[in-house]
Parts: sequence; C-alpha cells; structure tokens
Amino acid sequence: MAIAGPGGVDAAIASGLDLDGTPIPAAMVELYQEVMELESQRARSGVKKSMRNRVVKTGSKHLDRASLDARLQAAGWEGLKPKEIAFYYS
Repeated sequence: MAIAGPGGVDAAIASGLDLDGTPIPAAMVELYQEVMELESQRARSGVKKSMRNRVVKTGSKHLDRASLDARLQAAGWEGLKPKEIAFYYS
C-alpha cells in the first residue's frame, strides 16, 4: 500500500491494514478510534497555536533546527522553545 500525507495514514487505519498489508490488530484500531474521538471533543485554544504545534512537530522531521526556527519567526510565530529543541532535536 503506497501512502503519502496524513490522509494516507487515516485511510490505512480505516482499512485496518498496515503499510505492508498486514492487518492492524482490532484492539489497536479500537483504542486509536476511542482516543481520536476524545481528542475531537477537546476544546481548542486557537487555530494559530494548533498550526504552530503541527508545524513544529512535523517540521522537525524535515528541517534542521536553525531552518525551522528561522522559518517560524519569519512566518510571525515565536521561534523554537527550549523544551521543543530538547524534545525534537536531542
């Protein structure tokens, strides 16, 4: 199964098959769905904050620390926080 992007992972989960074609255990799918349902009901503090969190989480996989920090600031967000640097770049 060829997967690209966050929607691809959701499609794989919905199909119950991992990327190599093996079945995902039902207990894993059920727990995932339960937690995602709870998350969908959680109040949000702001879209820009959520966007920044996603940019940091995903951007840290693709950009070096200095680049991500500079890009965050250029976009108008706060640069990387020490705890984010420690978590994503240590």
